[in-house]
Amino acid sequence: MAVVTLRIGDSVHEIACRDGGEARLEQAGGIVDDHWDKARRATGGAGGQRAMLLTALMIADALIEAREAPPPETPEGRLLEQLAERLESLATALEEEDASA
Repeated sequence: MAVVTLRIGDSVHEIACRDGGEARLEQAGGIVDDHWDKARRATGGAGGQRAMLLTALMIADALIEAREAPPPETPEGRLLEQLAERLESLATALEEEDASA
């Protein structure tokens, strides 16, 4: 079992994780720390628990926003779209050829 040291604001936390999960935990801790200062200011320094709750809510809000965002266009998706357009034009050309015959 690995132990990662995270700094959130002025606090240092030792967190255990699976071996190999250190980078992911450090990344998660960095996200919390990025929101911490804003949450601390918003609570007026009213205490760590309230600031941590606000931090969690800000991160949850960003997660909800990401879930609701349309998926990014992928090269595969664009390729399928181009293929569908090409098939439609071929079908139209065949229909026109059949109609004139």
